[in-house]
Amino acid sequence: MANAGIQLLGFTLAFLGFIGSIASTIMVEWKASSYAGDNIITAQAMYEGLWKSCVSQSTGQVQCKVYNSLLQLPGIVLGTRGLMMVSIIFSLISILVDVVGMRCTTCMAERPEQKDKVALAGGVLFIIAGLLALVGVSWYGHRIAQEFYNPFTPTNSRYEFGSALFVGWGAACLTMIGGGFLCCNCSGGGSGKAPSYPASSSSGQPGQDYV
Repeated sequence: MANAGIQLLGFTLAFLGFIGSIASTIMVEWKASSYAGDNIITAQAMYEGLWKSCVSQSTGQVQCKVYNSLLQLPGIVLGTRGLMMVSIIFSLISILVDVVGMRCTTCMAERPEQKDKVALAGGVLFIIAGLLALVGVSWYGHRIAQEFYNPFTPTNSRYEFGSALFVGWGAACLTMIGGGFLCCNCSGGGSGKAPSYPASSSSGQPGQDYV
């Protein structure tokens, strides 16, 4: 039988990863303007995310602009959007599946083996969701690093990793670790104990002799 405590731990970690993926997707600081190099104007900071870009003035005023045209967006933004959205959808499905399959719930309580299989399916979906988020965040981060080290990129047009990338990486790891706990904690069969029977007595009572 699966351990309900480990299942609950895995579900909690995966759920935190799910929340982190949502936060990372809606955050605007996917890449931030770099201050590396000489003659960099620090009066304002520029941030770009998956849905909008913002400019923060030294006075504290922040102005944001939502991307209006979907067709004019770079492929990296569209691809990362898709990966993160699919990851969130998979995580949401996994949550619904694991609520049914976890040992600490009463759903399908009369069929423990089926509950373990449902929990296993939810764990696999969590791992897939974490991988999708990891690919999306790493892909975006790789593009930032590639443009930063490109000698043809102007110094005042270079960007560095934003806080949303680190949130996304952490969320992806939590989701995969939680899904791994849910997968590793499922029993493959029955309880593993062989049925015990009372010792059978020999024919007749001990101490009786038959002629």
